[in-house]
Amino acid sequence: MKKRQIISILGSVSLSFCLALDMSAEEMMNHNSSKESHQGFQTIEQPVALRVAIAIGGLSLMAAQLWWFLGSKPKAQQAEIQDGVQEVTITVDGGYTPSLVTVKRGQPVRLQFDRRDPSSCLEKVLFPEFHVAEDLVLNQTTPVEFTPQTVGIFQFSCGMGMFHGAIAVEN
Repeated sequence: MKKRQIISILGSVSLSFCLALDMSAEEMMNHNSSKESHQGFQTIEQPVALRVAIAIGGLSLMAAQLWWFLGSKPKAQQAEIQDGVQEVTITVDGGYTPSLVTVKRGQPVRLQFDRRDPSSCLEKVLFPEFHVAEDLVLNQTTPVEFTPQTVGIFQFSCGMGMFHGAIAVEN
């Protein structure tokens, strides 16, 4: 299924759920109205506009979460060749930007990691396929160099495996 179909289905289900809860609450209030006078509880009538606003707000938050996790695309950048080396600067601040770097096979690559995030998770970057592990110094740029020999997409991550990026190697 496409992402738009999934989002519309989830939106419909959540709207139906909200409406069902609203109807169930009204039915319970009507059924228990005689008991409420004995127990000291009073029902509070909410304006329809307030109910609609709350439902729209909840659906908007759900849509924002779905977009964040399913719809946002990684930021990609093509490496630029300087002095025979493919080079890209990657900002390390709550993740990697760009998170996808495209390079050519068989040419040396230099990734300049500019670490701005002080969290311990981002102190190290790992490239398992290239057998590279490099410590990243806070508020400095650290070069990571390798030469890809195989076409494909190769993942890199922080030392704890929580933040990820990829290198797309093309012919």
